[in-house]
Amino acid sequence: MRNEFDINSNDNVLFVTAQCNNHCLMCCQPPLKVDDIEELYERNIQLLHTAPKELKVLGVTGGEPTLLGDKLISLLREVRFCLPDTAIHLLSNGRAFKDAAYTKRISEAAGNNFFIGIPFHSDYSGDHNIIAGSKNAYEETMTGLYNLADNGVEIELRVVINKLNYIRLPRMAEYIFKNLPFVSWTAFMGMERTGLSVRNADRIWVEPKEYARYLRDAVVALDDWRMDVAIYNVPLCLLPRDCWPFAKQSISDWKTKYVECCEACAVKEQCCGHFSTSTKLYEGIVPIIN
Repeated sequence: MRNEFDINSNDNVLFVTAQCNNHCLMCCQPPLKVDDIEELYERNIQLLHTAPKELKVLGVTGGEPTLLGDKLISLLREVRFCLPDTAIHLLSNGRAFKDAAYTKRISEAAGNNFFIGIPFHSDYSGDHNIIAGSKNAYEETMTGLYNLADNGVEIELRVVINKLNYIRLPRMAEYIFKNLPFVSWTAFMGMERTGLSVRNADRIWVEPKEYARYLRDAVVALDDWRMDVAIYNVPLCLLPRDCWPFAKQSISDWKTKYVECCEACAVKEQCCGHFSTSTKLYEGIVPIIN
């Protein structure tokens, strides 16, 4: 956790709790059973008053931020008071938004320029619940998505690609088009090989070379249907070239790593690189020579 804001960083966040009511198989920061909400709340309030007004985006993350309950509403109000023009990016599993009244209060507290990133693990509820580590995750998250849409909240739908869902990526794209047309954009995300993704590697790890064609079909389909779509955390050399326009420099600046062969790559400046926190690099990394 940073103790100050960096106006030039893409990763200014308020970390609000290490607790979570999901236990996702690939979580890079496994949840902890700790009583940390009050302490972190006070710290974040103090930190907010040091934030430069020119900050473009501020993340709110955990753990699961909605476990703060009403304190999350108070925190969002304070963010909006201190940083009226800053975009707020909240990361949540979306389950708490099954409560329509709570969703409305969150939306009102955050105001404009507010968006929420929510995981969508599969169009099949059984797989979603297995990946999320909770038998109620799918139903509650889906209800939450619709409640957020009813309140006009911008939604970033996040699909972390893993062994349990990669073959279904094109089906998931079709499901999103038909059932979640209100999302602002869908992000397909490569895994960070740390935390629970290491412990559960046999169950969930899959290399980009294995899922690239399924990812391509899903991305192209959503783009053809005029839905905004992006690819996070996958180096360009591991993607089909027609996917390159969708690939973003998505890895937090303090986590970004380029290996030796990347120095000779013609597209290094446009590539997200690798997670410095991963215990192992993706297979097949090669420089692109134009």
